[in-house]
Amino acid sequence: MNTLFFILFGIAWFIFAYYWYGNIIKNKVLRSTDQNPTPSHTLFDNKDYVPTKPIVLFGHHFSAIAGAGPIIGPILAYSYFGWLPALLWILLGSVFIGAVHDYTSLITSVRNKGFSLVNIADKVISPRAGFLFSIFVFLTLLLVLAVFSDLTARTLMEDPTIVVPTIGLIFVALLFGILHYRLKVNVYIATFIALVLLVVLLYLGHLFQIKASYGVWLGIILAYCFIAAILPVWLLLQPRDYIAMYILVFGMTLGYLGMIFLNPKIQGPQFIGFLHEKGPLFPMLFITIACGAISGFHSLIASGTSAKQLDRESHGKIIAYGGMLTEGALAFLVIMMVASVLPFNGDPNNSFMGILTNKNADILFGNALGLTLKSLGIPVLFGTSFGILMLNAFILTSLDAGTRLCRYIVQEGFGERYGGVLKDKYFSTAIIIILTLAICLSGSYNQIWSVFGAANQLIGTLALFVVTSYLLGIKAPKLYTLIPALFMLVVTESALIYQLLFIYLPKKQILLLVISTLLIFLGIWVAIESLQKIFHRKVIVPETANIEPIENAK
Repeated sequence: MNTLFFILFGIAWFIFAYYWYGNIIKNKVLRSTDQNPTPSHTLFDNKDYVPTKPIVLFGHHFSAIAGAGPIIGPILAYSYFGWLPALLWILLGSVFIGAVHDYTSLITSVRNKGFSLVNIADKVISPRAGFLFSIFVFLTLLLVLAVFSDLTARTLMEDPTIVVPTIGLIFVALLFGILHYRLKVNVYIATFIALVLLVVLLYLGHLFQIKASYGVWLGIILAYCFIAAILPVWLLLQPRDYIAMYILVFGMTLGYLGMIFLNPKIQGPQFIGFLHEKGPLFPMLFITIACGAISGFHSLIASGTSAKQLDRESHGKIIAYGGMLTEGALAFLVIMMVASVLPFNGDPNNSFMGILTNKNADILFGNALGLTLKSLGIPVLFGTSFGILMLNAFILTSLDAGTRLCRYIVQEGFGERYGGVLKDKYFSTAIIIILTLAICLSGSYNQIWSVFGAANQLIGTLALFVVTSYLLGIKAPKLYTLIPALFMLVVTESALIYQLLFIYLPKKQILLLVISTLLIFLGIWVAIESLQKIFHRKVIVPETANIEPIENAK
């Protein structure tokens, strides 16, 4: 069975879904209109609230939401259950759940002063639900920051060829920000200059290989995160993510072209079975593939940084709905490549399971991309290195955006509630960096990380409940978000209960038992409070745009 049909179908499906279902959400559910002023204008401060051109904001948003998830998750799901279940979840989940989740989260935040959903939950559900949600999200983000900081530091230590382009990109981003926002250089001219410098950095990386210890790189990364979290968003965070987008989109484009020209036969298993040692297909498939289908982290980006930069409501569809479908297209490409250009079993150095077992998923992705790009005349070694660079570019964009999100939660959530130094951006960011460093040095995240998949999807579930409550408050159709919310609630609670009973309890992993139990009750608690509001129609929306209600909205 050749891959060409699947590749062409996948491309057509994502394009069709963007114009079909994306327009339903835009026009019927959100009733998006440019008559609604966005907080980037009404609350403009040239720091966090900055009106941004759609192409630049798309670059920031897409780079920030992607992370390593749309690459690692699909690879693992394919190894557990086969390529067909993974593809179906990506194709359906991204369109009907993930993109809806991202888009509605963005617009809900835009109509509530650009506040994060954890802050909005305090108003549209209850103060107790909002407080619990904020604690949960804050702790989950700290775990993400610790894992990504550790991974980036180890990658820089082990592969010195990527040091110059990784560090140099920070200074290129600063230059772009100054050129475009201060000197008013055209965005495309500034982009061209930045991309030329990036190519030079990639070349210099092989000539000047800088080596340092893990501790040095960890310190540099955390220092960068501190700076990126407090500087005006237009100066570093937004330009760095925007420039990184070109690495990611360029790699995706080459990958799809390579698959079309190569048209390899699918070598891997279509379906392995319903039960794997990691758990049954339901619910484990749906938490293994998060980014690429639905990821709670996306709602934090959409309602954290992106909402504060959206120039017009009409841009929200391409930024959020389009950004999620682009990520789905990446996850789809990953499955197609690893299932076709590599034999499933065989040589430990050249087969899918061999590389995954003896090395890791990022090396596996690099090898698959290298073999795919060979059909375009690109040397395998270069294609492999570029694939690994793509993955690292994803990780660092999620790292700096995640730090800023943590800062917003401390300032908007805890700061507004308790006041004092928690409202200060320098103090709140310093606390975040110190806690991240402590987790990294303790190594405890290695044990906690196994529960992250379910925790991330629980964030997405709760975000959908918050959005549904908001939609009810403005008398908009709610089933487009309520049904996905209920489905994801069943998925996440089932996954947590399965892990608790059949993995953590038999192995007597006390810490994970406690965390899983807390997450189970947190999800049920917030869901019950949300559903009480929704079905009793007691939602009050304190801040929103001038939206005309729809009578008898479903």
